[in-house]
Amino acid sequence: MEKNGGTEPHFDIRIGNGYDVHVLAEGLPLNICGVRLESPSGCVAHSDGDVAIHALCDALLGSLALGDIGHYFPDTDDRWKGADSKILLGKTMELIREKGYRTGNVDITIALQAPKLAPHLNEMKKALAPILGVPETSVSIKATTSEGLGFVGRGEGVQAWATVLIYKTR
Repeated sequence: MEKNGGTEPHFDIRIGNGYDVHVLAEGLPLNICGVRLESPSGCVAHSDGDVAIHALCDALLGSLALGDIGHYFPDTDDRWKGADSKILLGKTMELIREKGYRTGNVDITIALQAPKLAPHLNEMKKALAPILGVPETSVSIKATTSEGLGFVGRGEGVQAWATVLIYKTR
């Protein structure tokens, strides 16, 4: 079954990591993992500023060495102005599927001082899982603060990290 004297695996497994950061400003909407949150401040961005989905797109694209989110959805293109980041994730998943890959699981960490994200984590999983084509149990979303330190602690910004595993069966 294995080719090349047993050196070729039955599965082609790839891992990708992504990171994004956005400045927060009063009066803007705050969208995280596809969920609109009640907050006096939101992300300054060309699209809807969903920092976690942007990190996730970068992780997916990086897993196949396809570049980054800015290459596919540049902030110089008016088509993406104010765009729902779930659409960007859907288009990213189209690229992944075109290459014959499926999502195994995703792990996202979001650093935000306020509002508290814990009450919204299940809703966030429900928003992402169908786009990724996985059950909610394959979507991990964790929230943290920075204990009042740095730009996150001062409420000036939000950060997100994402790791993905994708695979292709032979």
